[in-house]
Amino acid sequence: TIFYIIISLTIFDFLFGLWTNYLNSTTRSSEIPSELEGIYDEEKYAKQQEYGKVNSRFSYLTSSFSFVLIMLMLLLFGFAYIDTYVRQITEHFILMPLLFFAILGIASDILNTPFDIYDTFVIEQKFGFNTTTLKTYIFDKVKGWLLGALIGGGLLALIIWFYTQTGTYFWLWAWAAVTFFMVFMNMFYSSLIVPLFNKQTALEDGELRDAIQSFSDKAGFKLDNVFVIDGSKRSTKANAYFSGLGKKKRIVLYDTLIKDLSTEEIVAVLAHEIGHYKKKHTQYGLVIGILQTGLTLFLLGLFIGNPELSKALGVEEVSFHIGLIAFGILYSPISMILGLGQTIFSRKNEYQADAFAAKFGLAD
Repeated sequence: TIFYIIISLTIFDFLFGLWTNYLNSTTRSSEIPSELEGIYDEEKYAKQQEYGKVNSRFSYLTSSFSFVLIMLMLLLFGFAYIDTYVRQITEHFILMPLLFFAILGIASDILNTPFDIYDTFVIEQKFGFNTTTLKTYIFDKVKGWLLGALIGGGLLALIIWFYTQTGTYFWLWAWAAVTFFMVFMNMFYSSLIVPLFNKQTALEDGELRDAIQSFSDKAGFKLDNVFVIDGSKRSTKANAYFSGLGKKKRIVLYDTLIKDLSTEEIVAVLAHEIGHYKKKHTQYGLVIGILQTGLTLFLLGLFIGNPELSKALGVEEVSFHIGLIAFGILYSPISMILGLGQTIFSRKNEYQADAFAAKFGLAD
């Protein structure tokens, strides 16, 4: 029964994704909406819409490929095969699941790399966005694998250790560990992880820095750090973001943003980011994420030891890693509902941040 539920949910998730993608595609048009006439360049708008269409069609291909892979793994009991192979190497209660997920992760990444390369070096290149060199791409891949093994593997090992040591209430210990990790990364991501991939430099004194400082004083925002990141080494797209908590907060501007926009426009973008801080969106988002993680781990604690989960994937012996795979698929409807809630919350926050910037005469 659980096997058929897993198969049904996998098919539903795929078809629902196709349907929502189709609904989005029906709203695209190369003709500029009346609301944007005189504001958005018509030629650029048509190009943006074409970019959306190309990416939408490409997502049909990538999602279909992923769907076929997961269905083959389920119908041919591929997870059971990998489990048997791993058990021949080690039966250590931590090393076994780590090796299991390492094989899955590396195999999945290798199989999806051709799609990623096409997306980066063909689609992004065609529309003038890509500036990534092959060397940068390869180094990003290697660093991503190492970080995944170190951080992801370390956190997973700790959770498995809690599971074997505390039994039923392992989810509480796991929740505490994951919460600490989430808060830590929220505070130090920009200073610890980002430098591994990008160079960040403090914004130099000058007209832009003075304008940003002037707005910050007007908005009642204590400006600690403004950094410029070399986003141009991978893409011509412009961006800015706010990260950190308390004294560790910082605003990061992409060098492409500084190149493409005027000082007043950059201040407006910055005002939007400060609006997120003043409205406490980062803090609320963190709290919601922690609560959702607690719910997920609580449900995981209820089901992870159920032998039927492992049997549904063709494995007779109860194991944490097989149970986690089965639980992840069964949890997908709840995840989808929570995801919709997060999207609504996120959209509300974006409108509030825009309104905050507009309040200071930056609406145009």
